Amino acid sequence: MVVFLGLPLAIFLIFVIWPFIQAVFYSLTDWSGFTPDMNIIGLENYVRLFNDDIFMTALGNNVLLAIVVPLVTIVLALALASLVTVGGPSHGPIRGLRNSSFYRVVSFFPYVIPAIIIGILWSQIYDPAGLLNGLLGLVGLDMFESFAWLGDERTAMGATIFVIVWSFVGFYMVLFVAAIKGVPAETYEAARIDGAGRMRTAFSITIPLIRDNIQTAYIYLGIIALDAFVYMQALNPGGGPNNSTLVMSQQLFRTAFNKGEFGQASAMGVALAIVTLIFAAIVFTVNRITGGKEEKGRS
Repeated sequence: MVVFLGLPLAIFLIFVIWPFIQAVFYSLTDWSGFTPDMNIIGLENYVRLFNDDIFMTALGNNVLLAIVVPLVTIVLALALASLVTVGGPSHGPIRGLRNSSFYRVVSFFPYVIPAIIIGILWSQIYDPAGLLNGLLGLVGLDMFESFAWLGDERTAMGATIFVIVWSFVGFYMVLFVAAIKGVPAETYEAARIDGAGRMRTAFSITIPLIRDNIQTAYIYLGIIALDAFVYMQALNPGGGPNNSTLVMSQQLFRTAFNKGEFGQASAMGVALAIVTLIFAAIVFTVNRITGGKEEKGRS
């Protein structure tokens, strides 16, 4: 009991819980981060935080990412997973598209590339003189000549979301492929005999039976979206035009290391942690309200 539970619990308490407690304490001080001196100022950092228009903009951007990134990624991953597992011919054995293994490997490839490399790569593609505008020019879309995808407030966030989705959709497709393969083929065959189409099968069989996997994926993707520091810093280190792509983790980094306000930055970190916990609680609650608990009980 002590060996198998005590040691992991001690490591968790020391390296996860204790740093969080320290962050909460520092958020109640005016610590600069570079001196041993600090004064307790109570909730003043939090009051400043929610009166800071830039931080509230970053919070709004994070909320937008937490809604859009998981939703788009999971929808695409589910569609691709269904195609490579049960999306083959409508007659004969249940199987996926021809050469589905090849599609699986190709779609997974972006996930093995480090996030910073992906960010740098796409920042060059989105460059006004980059590959994307060159390809659009070749097909006659001359209005995009020298267009700054990351420098225009109308497109900066959309272009960034595309990069994040592109980098994760392959991994979650493989996750859903494994989940769908755990569903008995007889279930899909019975649905086919009853005349259920592909969309009906997806909504009535696939999604309910892999609900737990979808919930887990949504939470992890939401956590990634609520952070998104590496992608944002690589694509738009300045926060984008009019802070349109600024996220809380970027503002935290600026406040701590550029301004030397570690107390204020700790308050931002605590706020980010609370928002993440609220997001996870909402996902669990929605899953339970929509029948997740009943589905699990029946299974």
